[in-house]
Amino acid sequence: MVSVSSYYFLQQPTTITRHLLSSTRHVCCIPHVPPHLLTPYKYQFQIVNLSIAGSRVTETEMEVNGGAVSDPGTIRSQFLQLLRTRRNAQVPMTVEPAKPVVKPLFQEVTPPTFSEAMESCPKANIGNLKELLKEENLYLHTEAGDQGKLPVLILSTKGNNQEKRPAVVFRHSTHKCKEWLRPLLEAYASRGYVAIGVDSRYHGERASSLTTYRDALVSSWKNGDTMPFIFDTVWDLIKLADYLTGRDDIDPTKIGITGESLGVAAPIIGVQGFRWAIDNDKWQARVDSIKAVFEEARTDLGKNEIDKEVVEKVWDRIAPGLASQFDAPNTVPAIAPRPLLIVNGAEDPRCPLEGLEIPKTRAYKAYGDAHSDKFKLVAEPGIGHQMTPLMVKEASDWFDQFLK
Repeated sequence: MVSVSSYYFLQQPTTITRHLLSSTRHVCCIPHVPPHLLTPYKYQFQIVNLSIAGSRVTETEMEVNGGAVSDPGTIRSQFLQLLRTRRNAQVPMTVEPAKPVVKPLFQEVTPPTFSEAMESCPKANIGNLKELLKEENLYLHTEAGDQGKLPVLILSTKGNNQEKRPAVVFRHSTHKCKEWLRPLLEAYASRGYVAIGVDSRYHGERASSLTTYRDALVSSWKNGDTMPFIFDTVWDLIKLADYLTGRDDIDPTKIGITGESLGVAAPIIGVQGFRWAIDNDKWQARVDSIKAVFEEARTDLGKNEIDKEVVEKVWDRIAPGLASQFDAPNTVPAIAPRPLLIVNGAEDPRCPLEGLEIPKTRAYKAYGDAHSDKFKLVAEPGIGHQMTPLMVKEASDWFDQFLK
């Protein structure tokens, strides 16, 4: 999966968005997800995770350990402008009822059946939880076209409809879908949250075959008209934030976002430095996770093998700025002063820990002494690119600390 910060900085389309950006209650947990992605969101809830929006930095540039960090407002504006360059026709945001998915589509030859990490998520001790759960399935139209139809699964507990609750948005990992997140959604719902799962672009209900996501990545390289690697889903999250903040059952000042690899807010195995990986020859594991598009680019560029040049050209084509202005060193510190948790495996080849040294240093500087308790980076020893019970517990505790 990828960085979580991108989501966080999208902002400003609405009054609600501006309100969210100025709030300090939104929380982000980033477990192994590239910062600009996980925090996918302009609203901080993004993933609360990487929200760069709403930072109180006012200088056009701020110096951190000798490195210039773009003003968060500038980053957000540039990123939102980029997203708008590859959008279909805009349509009024509408909500369409949907039915539960009976046979979820996993883009894997052998579909997964169980996740020890997700099943370990803390739950309230409620004997008849299944009977108390309220499930909503809907489609949120975020732009014209098939991929502009965002599938949403919402779980909460039945009760006083007038009660406003904290909410957490969950994003699945590559090739999976929102239904895979159900153990997490149920656990959070049992603890009083409104838990929301969505299908990323070209995944779940937005996919039609085992190669839908792979084909979309290759098409993006060939045509340069979409950004399936994280960025397009950020647009959806911006629209989702507008929808969630308007619901009667959600406290708009207490929204968080998290996810696995592709996730946000409290990103789990999802934050990495893309530029660092290129410069330090640590890009192979990330490339291998979506190799088809890089092989296509290698052929088009007349190369015998995938090398640094191929990797850089692919990122610049399918996710412009991913390895430059929208990379972790700029987006992670831009989330301050909102709560941000990053949870990675210490041995994760896709999100090398060494590549987070600069983002971490800049984040500590941005949060400063006044908000030092709102930033935390956890690297679980001996763990690669996988979500673990410890990571799930860390994210759960983080949300409880700042959203409840």
